[in-house]
Amino acid sequence: MSQRIRIATTSLAGCFGCHMSFLDIDERLIELSKKIEFDRTPLTDIKKLGHCDIGLIEGGMGNTENFDLLREFREKCDILVSMGACAINGGIPAMRNSFGLKECLETAYVEGIGVTDAQIPSDPEIPLLLNKIHPLHEVVKIDYFLPGCPPPAEMFWTFFDQLLNQQPIEFTYSQIHYD
Repeated sequence: MSQRIRIATTSLAGCFGCHMSFLDIDERLIELSKKIEFDRTPLTDIKKLGHCDIGLIEGGMGNTENFDLLREFREKCDILVSMGACAINGGIPAMRNSFGLKECLETAYVEGIGVTDAQIPSDPEIPLLLNKIHPLHEVVKIDYFLPGCPPPAEMFWTFFDQLLNQQPIEFTYSQIHYD
């Protein structure tokens, strides 16, 4: 890959912890920026996704907006990467999978502590929740997985370094084992 590669990132049902860990590569971001350019990402505030070489997605798929964005990333990104536990297996958001959607909504909006206007929102601007949180690979083909909650900064650096140098992606034991 001799020219700069185009990267997009997004967060679905997640906490942005994976984005924060990516930024933790610190001054190496300057080195990386010589080889990449960002498309849609919270770092650029670009809203419309163009064609990209790599798409990085954190968070599970929990609503219709997540579903549409995930499909768009798969269509427009040559390589799609699930980053973090939520994208790979649903993570913390998937804890709601043990309960029915109606029960979750009633607990939050009707029976919740401090609730004064006991009503489940139904505004058409709010994306519809899915019955459960899905890991991304249940919906689209994923090319690489960066495990962890969040994946450590060194894992991001290794991934980009090896990919940009056209090497097989291999993580050290310490990058994928959590003691």
